[in-house]
Amino acid sequence: SGGRSWQWVGSGLVWNFFFFSIWLIKTADLDPRQNYVLGFHPHGVLVAGAFTNFCTETTGFQNMYPGMTPYLLMLPLWFRVPFFRDYIMTVGLVPSDKESASYLLRKEGGNMVVIAVGGAPEALDARPGAYTVLLKNKKGFVKLAMQHGTALVPVFSFGENEVFDQVNNPRGSWLRTIQERLQKIMGISLPLFHARGVFQYSFGLLPYRKPIFTVVGKPIKVEKIDNPTQEEIDKLHNEYIEELSKLFEEHKLKYNIPEDTHLTFV
Repeated sequence: SGGRSWQWVGSGLVWNFFFFSIWLIKTADLDPRQNYVLGFHPHGVLVAGAFTNFCTETTGFQNMYPGMTPYLLMLPLWFRVPFFRDYIMTVGLVPSDKESASYLLRKEGGNMVVIAVGGAPEALDARPGAYTVLLKNKKGFVKLAMQHGTALVPVFSFGENEVFDQVNNPRGSWLRTIQERLQKIMGISLPLFHARGVFQYSFGLLPYRKPIFTVVGKPIKVEKIDNPTQEEIDKLHNEYIEELSKLFEEHKLKYNIPEDTHLTFV
């Protein structure tokens, strides 16, 4: 349920010491009497934008969305790790299974379920200059929203892929094949990433000092359907893709992305 038993763990006081700037950008009000499903894109290497904005108070979430409580979904595997499990639960992380998400969406209102839709496989495409979004066949979050009559909100995190480099692993390469097989077995991907060190900028595992701007779009109204047909799911999924593309196009020039750059959906 993501109870946040230790509020101080996610406080801005604890997380204000990041080595790069992360900003939360609001484009529309969200009604605290309603619940919402947020699709977060892209995953990046470590979903830094999603964690910082929705699990901590570093960027002032509560002031921006009063009455709302965000919950970031994470692979169930991590909840089997002693001590780490207890830590991630204190900041509102919950397992990314249908039961956990449905539990939150059945509550009275004011709950925001944040899903990094591309998941672990999308992390393998995370590198500077990449705007590939794994979404074409990701429809489970759409069905979830329809079953609960919960509005969908597209979110694009500009700069998410810029804070780490990754060893070249094009689709079809031997490295990518090994990574994909391990991902199917373990449930997590293993991107070979690198960035800078503590006292030098040439190599290390700390993120580059580049900003991340997480832009939260406008809610898409969703009609409650207990057992939606595939046609109904596809229709809403296409509408979601259109709104996500629109969000990207409307804001990309503000964050120094070339005008001829567009999202690629795979």
